[in-house]
Amino acid sequence: MTLSDLPEIQITRNIRSTRLRLRVEPTRIRLTAPVFCTKKQIQNFIDQSEAWLLKTWQAQQQNIVHVDRARPTEIQLFNLTQPIQIEYLTQKNNFIFDVENMILKISDRTPEKYLKAFVIEYAKEQLPKYLNSVSAEIGLKFTECSIRQPKTRWGSCSAQQKIMLNSALVLYSKDVVRYVCVHELAHTVHFNHSAHFWQLVHKHDVDFQQNQNVLKKMPTPYWWNSI
Repeated sequence: MTLSDLPEIQITRNIRSTRLRLRVEPTRIRLTAPVFCTKKQIQNFIDQSEAWLLKTWQAQQQNIVHVDRARPTEIQLFNLTQPIQIEYLTQKNNFIFDVENMILKISDRTPEKYLKAFVIEYAKEQLPKYLNSVSAEIGLKFTECSIRQPKTRWGSCSAQQKIMLNSALVLYSKDVVRYVCVHELAHTVHFNHSAHFWQLVHKHDVDFQQNQNVLKKMPTPYWWNSI
């Protein structure tokens, strides 16, 4: 196997990045680069990482048993005690959420797209509320909360204490969502990943390493990444 046998590497330039970073996932390879990096520097970095890339990609593929691409019949969201049942219908609306009966009616035109749209809308409504509750619980304040769909981060916190959360978080357990909230709120005190930062995270989430591992090992559903 050579580099030409790998999937096309998705390159993202990030103004906050200070170094080149490769990330191998089960279905894709991503490279984050500082904005000032030239194409030649990026290509040299990829070439130098060839052995590691090939070894890591092969290991990822061996770990893949089966990816279920059947349309989901239900969806479990972080703050609900029971899953939402999904129905695919020929309808004008992209989606209709029957809260009382916990049924999500999705248009069968492009169902994966509309399912993701529902999750994003749900996240925009629920995640800021949950972040507020965690903030009040642990006594760490923030100024604003935005919900977005970044490809490489679960959350971020600016120097102005503005927190961004990834909308896909609602697809994980409440413990995992709470960890990300604690992580970003801790950045309002320590704008780094120093020992003091991790001590503060541990103070408010003793299982933070376990929750970290869930985010690393549990991929988002196929329909989330295919749109």
